[in-house]
Amino acid sequence: MTIKFYTLGCKVNQYDTMALLELFKKRGYSIAKKCDIPDVMVINSCTVTAESDRKTRQAVNRFRKNYPNAIIVATGCMTQAVKEKGEKLNNADIVIGNSLNEQLPDLVDEYVKTKQRIILWKEHSENDNISLLCTDDFEERTRAFVKIQEGCNNFCTYCIVPYARGRVRSKPLSVVKEELISLAQNGYKEIVLTGINLSAYKDDENDLCGVVEMAQNIEGLERIRLGSIEPDRIDKKDLIRLKNCNKFCPQFHLSLQSGSNKVLEKMGRRYDMALFNTLVDDIYETFENPSITTDIMVGFPTETDEDFEYTLNAVKGCKFAKVHAFIYSMREDTPAAKMKQIDPKIKEARMSALLEISNNERINFFNTQKGKNVTVLFERRDKEGVWEGYTENYTPVKMKCERDLSGKTISVEIIDANSEYCLCQPL
Repeated sequence: MTIKFYTLGCKVNQYDTMALLELFKKRGYSIAKKCDIPDVMVINSCTVTAESDRKTRQAVNRFRKNYPNAIIVATGCMTQAVKEKGEKLNNADIVIGNSLNEQLPDLVDEYVKTKQRIILWKEHSENDNISLLCTDDFEERTRAFVKIQEGCNNFCTYCIVPYARGRVRSKPLSVVKEELISLAQNGYKEIVLTGINLSAYKDDENDLCGVVEMAQNIEGLERIRLGSIEPDRIDKKDLIRLKNCNKFCPQFHLSLQSGSNKVLEKMGRRYDMALFNTLVDDIYETFENPSITTDIMVGFPTETDEDFEYTLNAVKGCKFAKVHAFIYSMREDTPAAKMKQIDPKIKEARMSALLEISNNERINFFNTQKGKNVTVLFERRDKEGVWEGYTENYTPVKMKCERDLSGKTISVEIIDANSEYCLCQPL
């Protein structure tokens, strides 16, 4: 039988998809070609915003129309977080939450035999173990994402993720090591450690820095990156440990959400701007030419013009290389849903203002890269025949070259920049 996957959401979801695909391949399934109609179509859903829910419903309906005879499966965060939402996906033959992903091949077999719709759901509990599903094959040939941590205990007032992903749990360091060795043997030069609350990783005495220190010694790996980390769970001592790992890439994605202490408190975040700014300063002091990116939410309930101005000032002050900006989306059954909501027109206006400033900051960051000698791991050639890749601090670069640079790490000089990437030449 053939299978296709459609993945919504974050890098953790993408990892889960590849791990599921590995599970199906072991059962004899093959990946349907792009233009072929699969026997099984799996939609791995996201629920971080109302728009994510809409896209999931839309995907289920679209694939039912496009593949009328295929077995349509809906899994992931949306179907896990709110059981009733999954049940309403009437065009899906199998609906399960992500807590039951390891059972999916058996459930498909069951459906093939009975042709009876399957809706199966199990709530995450405090005693959940992390799934040990792994993969050593990704669509990208140079970079692999490795999920080492699952779940979150923070329960921020706007967030449904703890219900979709459960409590904090971590993959044993020995299992992570085996996975990284396998990826390196398969030719992956760069790995990105990911998790729902990545900086909460803990396995006995091993923390997140311990994972990086272990990965540092794996032959074949050239670069180690971190996914998004919470500002309150990393400090100067951690930064020094990371700096001592010469394969560590100095790129930090710190989830800010708001520059207002009042809003951060209402969000249930576990830091204030003083702590965040100290961490930013420590990163700039510890590493040579680091980059810092962030997430910022616009229009959280009760956010005033003054609160939003604090956010704009934070964007300027932290010199972010990139800002992922998004508008607050009310999630049912969260404390923020009961707070006074912001007028949608005000949200849109604030979003426009934030995008303008964050885009200017991105250009400013690119300009600081001009004249620097860096290494680039090249990944692909664009339609114009120009090679694309990323520096250690994840600056996107382009370079003209007749040679095949795919998967090669090259020392270059950055010679120019625009609003989207930097241009470089070989040293």
